[in-house]
Amino acid sequence: MAREVLKGARMGAGMTQQQVADRLGVSLRHYCRIESGEVMGKILMWDDLEDLFGVNQRELRRLDPGGDPPRR
Repeated sequence: MAREVLKGARMGAGMTQQQVADRLGVSLRHYCRIESGEVMGKILMWDDLEDLFGVNQRELRRLDPGGDPPRR
């Protein structure tokens, strides 16, 4: 299950995954796992993503249909 809204918001902001990871202070690998829906990430990180992209974090966290549920 991917987070297509998160990916779309990042791409709409013209940012790479590395740039977002750097802004959040996490590794590229960790951010990629969040965007792909493999892991959830900390709630404070979602606050930062909401501010960065101007999209409600509830929408950013939504997993699109298909695949396995995320691991914690």
